[in-house]
Amino acid sequence: MHIAKTLRMRPGETLILCDGKGLDGACTILKVSSGSVEVRVDAVFPNRAEPPIRVVLLCGYPKADRAEHIAQKAVELGAAEIVFFLSERSVARPDDFTKKRERLERIVREAAMQSGRGVIPPVRGLLSEDEAFREAAGYTLPLFFFEHGGEALRTLPMGTDAALVTGPEGGFSDAEVERARAMGLRVASLGPRILRCETAPLAALAAVLYASGAL
Repeated sequence: MHIAKTLRMRPGETLILCDGKGLDGACTILKVSSGSVEVRVDAVFPNRAEPPIRVVLLCGYPKADRAEHIAQKAVELGAAEIVFFLSERSVARPDDFTKKRERLERIVREAAMQSGRGVIPPVRGLLSEDEAFREAAGYTLPLFFFEHGGEALRTLPMGTDAALVTGPEGGFSDAEVERARAMGLRVASLGPRILRCETAPLAALAAVLYASGAL
C-alpha cells in the first residue's frame, strides 16, 4: 500500500506501473481502499529505462560488502544480470551463498525500483571460474578485463548482448588470462589505471552502455 499510505495518492491521479517484464502502463487511480488500489490502464509501452543492449556482469566474488555495492550500482546503470564466481585469487569463499544471495536480491529489487527499471535483474552465484568463462563465451561480445593490458573498448564492435568478466581483489593471474582467451573471451582493457574490484565492473558496464548508445 505504498501508493496510498506513503505517497498518499487519490482517485484521479495518474501513475506508471511496471509488469516486471519490460512493459510499463500509464494508469489512472479509480479507487483507494484500506487494502487495495484500483486503477485503469490507459496505455502500455516498453519501459524506457531498459538499455538496447543486454549486458551481463560476471564478477570475481569479493570480500566484505563489495558484492552489495556492485549489485546495487550495476542495476542502477542498466545491467541485465549479475553473476558472481570464484577465481584463483578470490579471498572470500563462503560455504553457503544462499543468505548472501537473498540479501543481494533485496538490494537489486530496491535498486531496480528506485531507478525505474522495467525488470528486476537476477543475481546468481557462486559459479566456478570455468563455468563463468563458458557462460561468457556464449555472448556476442564476451569481454575479459585484465589490468595489465588488452583491446581498447573503443575499438570493439557493439552487438545486441555482452558479457563482462572482472576479477576479485588481486585481479587475474596470467594463467587465467590465457585460459579465458582459449575459451573464446576477448581480453580487454579499462585503461592504464588499476581499478578496485568493485570499480572495474561498473566502469566496464558504463563504458559498454555508452558505446552502444544507452547512456
